[in-house]
Amino acid sequence: MERLDKFLCDCGVGTRSQVKSILKAGRVTVDGKPEKDGSRKLATETAQVCLDGEPLGKTGTVVIMLNKPAGYVTATVDREQKTVMELLPATYKGLNPVGRLDKETEGLLLFTDDGDLLHRLISPKKGIAKVYYAKHEGTATPEDVAAFEEGLLLRDGTKCLPAKLEPLGAGESLITVCEGKYHQVRRMMASRGMTVTYLERRAEGSLTLGALPRGEIRQLNKEEIENLEK
Repeated sequence: MERLDKFLCDCGVGTRSQVKSILKAGRVTVDGKPEKDGSRKLATETAQVCLDGEPLGKTGTVVIMLNKPAGYVTATVDREQKTVMELLPATYKGLNPVGRLDKETEGLLLFTDDGDLLHRLISPKKGIAKVYYAKHEGTATPEDVAAFEEGLLLRDGTKCLPAKLEPLGAGESLITVCEGKYHQVRRMMASRGMTVTYLERRAEGSLTLGALPRGEIRQLNKEEIENLEK
């Protein structure tokens, strides 16, 4: 037996909040009858669940890695700007981005049809490390490294979790964070007097960009997805 809302997330219908709205709107039926209660337990092997009249069924989790170029916003729809969805083949248009990279940030961006996996990957409580390479003004000092380790307090009062700053030389650093606040890496560096001029996400959890060309995608294999789920 499985909760209806979890089943819908696993089918790629959307995130938890999106599924809640879909249920509330009466778009889901179970065995031909409208169902709005996401906590309802189902025998998913035999129950017929439909969204807008179309039957649903699990086909296995799909996760895509994109090496995002600059110039695209991380959104499913935007009336004025190019979105990362334009970089995906038509067969993957139903996936949702996992977290966000700002318009000018490049690098590793995941997409999935698994709402629970998406939630786990973006939750600060799970402590999933995200590694960024930054070019910036100035050079990081031992005092900057210590401040990152302690957890920065940004100028607007935002408290950041402890993070790792690795100076690579003049104007270059690696930054590892376990959360994804708005423009966080740029704001953290700016708070220490180092304005970021280029930013690339190189790793998330057990995944790295590897040799994936900029603007290209690849689908993760079963082992990679299982490692993410752990």
